[in-house]
Amino acid sequence: MHDFQYRKNDLCCEQVPIDKIAAAVGTPFYLYSRQTLENHFASFDGAFTAIPHLTCYSVKANSNLAILKTFARRGAGADVVSGGELFRALSAGVPAEKIVYSGVGKRPQEITYALDVGILMFNVESPQELELVAELAEKADRKARIALRVNPDINPGTHPYISTGLKENKFGINLQDALQEYEKARDKKHIDITGIACHIGSQITEASPFVEALRTLKKLVMELQGRGIALRYLDLGGGLGITYKKESPPQPQQYAQEIVSELAGLPVTLILEPGRVLVGNAGILVTQVLYTKNSGEKNFIVVDAGMNDLIRPSLYGAYQGIQPVKKKKGQKITADIVGPICESGDFIAKKRKVPAFAPGELMAVMSAGAYGFSMSSNYNSRPRVPEVLVTGETWFVIRERESYDDLIRGETIPGYLR
Repeated sequence: MHDFQYRKNDLCCEQVPIDKIAAAVGTPFYLYSRQTLENHFASFDGAFTAIPHLTCYSVKANSNLAILKTFARRGAGADVVSGGELFRALSAGVPAEKIVYSGVGKRPQEITYALDVGILMFNVESPQELELVAELAEKADRKARIALRVNPDINPGTHPYISTGLKENKFGINLQDALQEYEKARDKKHIDITGIACHIGSQITEASPFVEALRTLKKLVMELQGRGIALRYLDLGGGLGITYKKESPPQPQQYAQEIVSELAGLPVTLILEPGRVLVGNAGILVTQVLYTKNSGEKNFIVVDAGMNDLIRPSLYGAYQGIQPVKKKKGQKITADIVGPICESGDFIAKKRKVPAFAPGELMAVMSAGAYGFSMSSNYNSRPRVPEVLVTGETWFVIRERESYDDLIRGETIPGYLR
């Protein structure tokens, strides 16, 4: 479900031919469809209309202000994991009372910032963090609304780097310790116990791990109620996957049906933290072929986008679809699509059957809207690429390409070296 389609021979984003944008802004660049973003949000959020809920977009997936504003206008909250993400969400107009602050390593100044602006709640990840939040809330003479992030020890069946709900993962409080920690929190004057939270992983392509996690949380909620601790929110986190290749994740309606059914009779507002499922297929990375070569062993297509621009293939061995921006006829070849970074791990695709691209031709790396630009870097002193948003027949640069001057901004040479 996205708005990147061929019109005759031209790959278009909504109604705009992608090669026209490339001619204006250069390559590489990220390109997003406003219509896809809004359709995905409406589909996901609308699936839960039967129950009280709040959809908090996971900012880490794609933190561009225009993306955040697109969702904020639709009524979305935000799931943030740093002071910087909190600043971005507020700057884009997300109301503080719709912001949930997750993350295993919140710094004191970040906690104070979140207290000052009045976020909905902290998802507390450790006993020491609970102590610090209580201490800082007392200093600020405020009550900190909190949920404990419980680790339900559930295998989500995803890549180990993006699995977050197992005992071996760094996230959350062990299930067997949760009751004791809630009892401790109840005794703290400046803590308002608001909810319970979990997050089991990312790119999960079945509903069953979410249902299993929800059942675990539900039992805990009932036990807490029996002890006089009534919760108002249940945060199930995010992690619903998308189709990169042949995955068949549940559609939002099907996913919601199973969740809503399991929640029946529980008097809480459900919080959801979708990220990838909203933005993943709403964005692509456009890159230009620089060279082609044959090593005698294999074909290489060298493009101007590297692992600093899109790290998922190098980091996770992740699959990204490849399409020509201009439809190509003729026989396909098997090739590695590699970037200009001085690392053997710098690739976008390996042993991929693709058209025989020639230097100068444009390539679209599909499903790159999530964890694309937000994980990019300046490695090899490469300026980060621009981001472009299309709406109908119009397009806007929503982040300018960095310059060489941007690369050294903030750096100084000490006087003794001059």
